[in-house]
Amino acid sequence: MTSQKPTNGSSPFSEDGLAYKREAPHRVFVNRSLRLDKIKYYGFDMDYTLAVYKSPEYECLNFNQVVKRMVDIGYPEDLLKFEYDPSFPVRGLWFDRTFGNLLKVDPYGNILVCVHGFHFMSAAEISELYPNKFIQAQPNDDRIYVLNTLFNLPETYLLACLIDYLTNSPESVVEKTGVRIGDVFMSYISIHNDVRAAIDWVHIKGSMKQETVDNMDKYVVKEPKIPMLLHRMREAGAKVFLVTNSDYWYTEKVMTYLFDYPHGPTDDSPWRPWKSYFDAIIVDARKPLFFGEGTPLRKVDCETGKLALGSYIGRMQPNTVYCGGNSELLSEIMGAKGKDVLYVGDHIFGDILKSKKSHGWRTFLVVPELAQELHVWTDKQDLFSRLQNFDHLLADVYRELDSRHKEIPDISSLQKAIKEVTHEMDMSYGMMGSLFRSGSRQTYFANQVIRFADLYATSFINLMYYPFSYFFRAPHVLMPHESTVSHDTKFEPESPMATRARPWESNMATRGRSWSVEPDISSPRGRLTQAATLPCVDGHKIRPMLPRQITHTHDEDDDSEESLPSEEDTMDPASAEATQVAEK
Repeated sequence: MTSQKPTNGSSPFSEDGLAYKREAPHRVFVNRSLRLDKIKYYGFDMDYTLAVYKSPEYECLNFNQVVKRMVDIGYPEDLLKFEYDPSFPVRGLWFDRTFGNLLKVDPYGNILVCVHGFHFMSAAEISELYPNKFIQAQPNDDRIYVLNTLFNLPETYLLACLIDYLTNSPESVVEKTGVRIGDVFMSYISIHNDVRAAIDWVHIKGSMKQETVDNMDKYVVKEPKIPMLLHRMREAGAKVFLVTNSDYWYTEKVMTYLFDYPHGPTDDSPWRPWKSYFDAIIVDARKPLFFGEGTPLRKVDCETGKLALGSYIGRMQPNTVYCGGNSELLSEIMGAKGKDVLYVGDHIFGDILKSKKSHGWRTFLVVPELAQELHVWTDKQDLFSRLQNFDHLLADVYRELDSRHKEIPDISSLQKAIKEVTHEMDMSYGMMGSLFRSGSRQTYFANQVIRFADLYATSFINLMYYPFSYFFRAPHVLMPHESTVSHDTKFEPESPMATRARPWESNMATRGRSWSVEPDISSPRGRLTQAATLPCVDGHKIRPMLPRQITHTHDEDDDSEESLPSEEDTMDPASAEATQVAEK
């Protein structure tokens, strides 16, 4: 559905009565409220944020080069026959290095999907390895490796390929923690170590980056709105900085390509070099280390790529590139403070979690997969409707039954139908299902997004569709007792607990009054009534007063320094004096 912006004087609501919302592809989604007019610094990662790599072309390149490296170090040449399948992997999976399984888990470690090689394990098979279908990632334990980034997608599929190949080879003897081939035992831990070493070699010493640079059009999305958006951010008074783990040589090539237009930020403005769009540029940041102790901050010679001697301690200079450093030093040099910064990245741990935990930066997670998630959410509406209908049918089965009834209704066919439709819905996303859920249960990745990403969207370019004064307000997160009980329901509490509510009056005439409990014949606990005075004993209050001003935090973006004036500040002098006398 296409939404239209309301004109001046028109209703801010659409024809169906719902609040105006931007088109889904342009939306920024909100976990914690944020006011853009409070953001004074915009920070960006490069890979998969400013520079989005084309899928599946880039994953295929990565996969093929890592497979070649694995063969070079001694793995069977048959691996070269494997082709990358983008429908298999999904971000956020756990790899159990002990048993060699790919796990999709919920926020608490309950296993939702378990795959060994290409074999999707049954509930019984899972329970044999994981009691109660549960696993917990322990601190300082390297058993679990979390595949959190988009760079991990080829790695995820390669692990499945390797384990499936080795466990199904005729000469292999499969054991619980690995595979024995003749006199050689290959543990799943050693296989994973070899894959990780091959990936690092491809990215650091191999031709991966050179291949990308030589074929930018094939592997990198060139987004024409980037120069304009960064320019508008600075026009609005904010500073913009880049912090990337890529080295200077690669960063220079990619960023030059992204800003390679015959004009500047607008069609009628002159061309500008990419460095002129940033107030600070840091390469080789080594995130997440950058958000902790970091490394020495050094100046980069943009002509030779060499690093200057010593640690740089001066102010950030325009059109200059720096290497290393840490977030605390960057904040100090730029004058940035915690919530003044909105950092945009794609890595839930290296970009989002660490920047928020270390310095309280506001965070914007780029989730390119969100485009497909929204497509399934809207295109497969009939599946969601069928699941809702099954819920209604299930409720009807038990409608007339209570604790007196001994008969057990047969709901097996209904349960089977629910499972079949849920599976069909899961497969609409891919073999591993949705990035964010499995049926009605959220994934570990979804929970990380909710906890640490204030905002998220398919691309940071979606900020283009909002003014820099915009108030991103988080929607109410409803618990089951709120989401399943209509506001129209008439509900009278039947509980031994006393009511904690005090009647709220906004009328000016009631200001300055306090509350007391007076006997009520109909209630043994008494009822709350207004009183003109506050009961005191020896000059001391014996009950707290209802807060007269806003004191509770409702949104992440609340600022105590901007609290509303107290009621006494807004009272006329006579009322204020009466209140003070009553309190004394």
